Amino acid sequence: MTSRDFRWQADAVRCIPLETVLTQWGARRDRYDRGQWRTERGPISVTAAKFFNWRTHKGGGGAIDLVMHLGGMDAATAIKWLQQHLGATGAAPPSTSASLSASSSGVRAPTTSGGFCPPSSDLARLDRVRRYLTERRCLAAGFLEPLIGRGKVYADGRGNAVFLMVAGKANRPIGAELRGTGERVWRGLAPGTCKDAGYFWVGARGAPRIVLCESAIDAISCFQLYSTQHHAECICISTAGVRPDAPWLSPLMARGFHIYCGFDNDEAGERTSRQMIIRHRSIKRLRPPAHDWNVALVASR
Repeated sequence: MTSRDFRWQADAVRCIPLETVLTQWGARRDRYDRGQWRTERGPISVTAAKFFNWRTHKGGGGAIDLVMHLGGMDAATAIKWLQQHLGATGAAPPSTSASLSASSSGVRAPTTSGGFCPPSSDLARLDRVRRYLTERRCLAAGFLEPLIGRGKVYADGRGNAVFLMVAGKANRPIGAELRGTGERVWRGLAPGTCKDAGYFWVGARGAPRIVLCESAIDAISCFQLYSTQHHAECICISTAGVRPDAPWLSPLMARGFHIYCGFDNDEAGERTSRQMIIRHRSIKRLRPPAHDWNVALVASR
């Protein structure tokens, strides 16, 4: 990784709200002082992008500094943690030529009311995305093509797979998950994504059960497995990174859905699933039969 790539990745995660980082870490907000958080390293005060630990008498600014402080990590490890757990973009910095290509060969969607502007759709690169998702990720065309036809999955000007995140009954776009389709493996969020406002989803409207997955590819994989192997109707939702709660989760529970936490079968997935079930007792754990749903799908082919 070049120094330019490192700076770009650092800039992409540095501004994640500290409250989001602390919630993902499993910290608890003080019930009497909303600016105080209880962590394993001691009580931490948060003021905007600054934090201070009253036990260690150390502080800093930004999400990277906070993760370094909480986990005793170096900067590179902290950035990787933020990308993995909070879905922060890990893409290479866009080049001028790529931006021009996206504008000239794709369709620029209008900016939404929340300030999110969906990445340009580039039809010339759609076959590359199709091949990646069907050949390397083993997503069946019968499940993938309806999503492409409805504009929920498409290719951007860099040949990345775009998974549109929406909110409300009108499916208003509020963000997008991105997945690189080249040799370099990465995933992230499109600039301007309002992650807490909505999610990527796939499934049958009116299905009684919802499975929460860590990524859009996992959500499609889970839906494909359940539809073909278990013949069960479900809706699969991506939380765009492993996290124990989201503002849209409680409203879904209130509508009577049976919700299952299908996070990865690893340490982070197990820990976050336990945190989610502690907060929402009605949620059940549903472990993927492999490390994640897509690994299980690939193994089944």
